Amino acid sequence: MITISIANQKGGTGKTTTARELGTILAAGGLRVLLVDLDPQGSLTAACGLGDVAGRSIAEVLGGAQPGRLTISDVVQDLGGGLAIVPADITLASCELGLTTRVGRESVLRRALVPVVTSYDLVILDCPPSLGLLTVAGLVAADGVLIPTAPQAADLRGMALFVETARQIQSELNQGLELIGVLVTFYDHQLKHHQQAMEFINQADLHILGTVPRSVRMAEATGRAKSVTEYSPSNPTAEAYRKVAEEIKSWLKKRTGPTQ
Repeated sequence: MITISIANQKGGTGKTTTARELGTILAAGGLRVLLVDLDPQGSLTAACGLGDVAGRSIAEVLGGAQPGRLTISDVVQDLGGGLAIVPADITLASCELGLTTRVGRESVLRRALVPVVTSYDLVILDCPPSLGLLTVAGLVAADGVLIPTAPQAADLRGMALFVETARQIQSELNQGLELIGVLVTFYDHQLKHHQQAMEFINQADLHILGTVPRSVRMAEATGRAKSVTEYSPSNPTAEAYRKVAEEIKSWLKKRTGPTQ
């Protein structure tokens, strides 16, 4: 089982959408994919069409100052087609506060995933828009990290800071963590400052996995709790995510060999 974190300390960069789309595409391609919502806002949970998950979420698995009362297998919800999710809700916020006093807190998620290591080919972690313990735990549990960023100055500054954090975690807590690359979201190739953003990322020696355009169809799909690849398969945003999924498949093959 390989684990990928979709992470960035800044909000509004398309993390949840990216997790949802890649999970859907890769599951449709034959992989057993588990989505894990690590955001107390529960955006990925809602995007998958789930309602009230109180008492059966990732918070009950991780616990707080004390270990959780459930295992991750207890809270998995099947979405069909090889895709499943571990949901989240607002109780995860208090869970994160409790974790600050826990011994081995950075590794709590990595340990929690052990029971499903043979059940899935790929785990995709949707991290919250912060550098708190949940994001750190997501990076410690991951084999690779994908960083979505919008092509704006504030987003690029946040991306650069996050890359430094990821490399620090790689050095001190998870030597196996690999920076898969940067995904540029809400991209318009006609805008000069978007072109300049691409140059900035290239100059930072970061691999660009692709660009995803802004799309009304994406907003419509989200409102119907569907992925855009299901809702509007021929839409340019859907095609962009399919190309990114191919990049992820290539990375997975390097990590696991030709059987993946």
